[in-house]
Amino acid sequence: MKLLAIDIGNTHINIGLYADKTYLGDWRIATGVHRTEDELMTYISHFISQHQVTPDDVYTMAIASVVPNVTQIFLRLGDKYFRQNPFVIDSTLDLGISIDYNPPEAVGADRLCNAVAAYQKFGGPNIIVDLGTATTLDVISKEGVYLGGAIAPGIETAAWGLHNKAAKLPNISLEFPEKVIGKSTEASMQAGIMIGTIELIDGLIALIQEELQEEAVVIATGGLSKVLASRSRFIKFVETHLVLDGIVRIFYRNQTGAADNVKKNI
Repeated sequence: MKLLAIDIGNTHINIGLYADKTYLGDWRIATGVHRTEDELMTYISHFISQHQVTPDDVYTMAIASVVPNVTQIFLRLGDKYFRQNPFVIDSTLDLGISIDYNPPEAVGADRLCNAVAAYQKFGGPNIIVDLGTATTLDVISKEGVYLGGAIAPGIETAAWGLHNKAAKLPNISLEFPEKVIGKSTEASMQAGIMIGTIELIDGLIALIQEELQEEAVVIATGGLSKVLASRSRFIKFVETHLVLDGIVRIFYRNQTGAADNVKKNI
């Protein structure tokens, strides 16, 4: 039987298909708070059919979300099309790590899923760099404690903000320029946003490791992780579907509690 792991972010929804704990594939669609459950199901049906999977093959859905309105749409979708109450991840579950954050429930579900997957794969201490709507750095100790981290504007967010707030600044392609000293407006913006983001990330990692007083494994994830990782002095691993892996790990760790959420009437 198959599991759908769903990461609902501010910009994109990432839908992963798993056979038990084995990753099969994932797909991304734009987050739309006005989509209906019927629209979303059209996408999901098309995606999973690429692996010869039907809705009847899906055992359960597990969700990590930072957009409550869209979570509600997926809850309706689960009930209507999969005859189940999707498993929704939050800080009160058995995560396999502890949380040192104030308050614990303020940590985004996606950050928790990243932390769980990274700690199980790489141990600690580790630093996760997630390149999404925001650029986040999350820190997990050697003992498996989520310590917090840093949040900065994401690359696409920064580029969009400059284009929309400054009348003469264009919408640019997110590519690295040849030099830091840009010879055009586009190259100058690329230098500030692309090279600037790398320097921001590496600078924060250096300060975090100084606070930890030990070297941490650094893992990158998110849509632009492959593009940026090779430029970093610290990033050692790229895990593009880290959050999805974390969703699946948390679901199975809480499987007793999740039993009430699986398909009805089977």
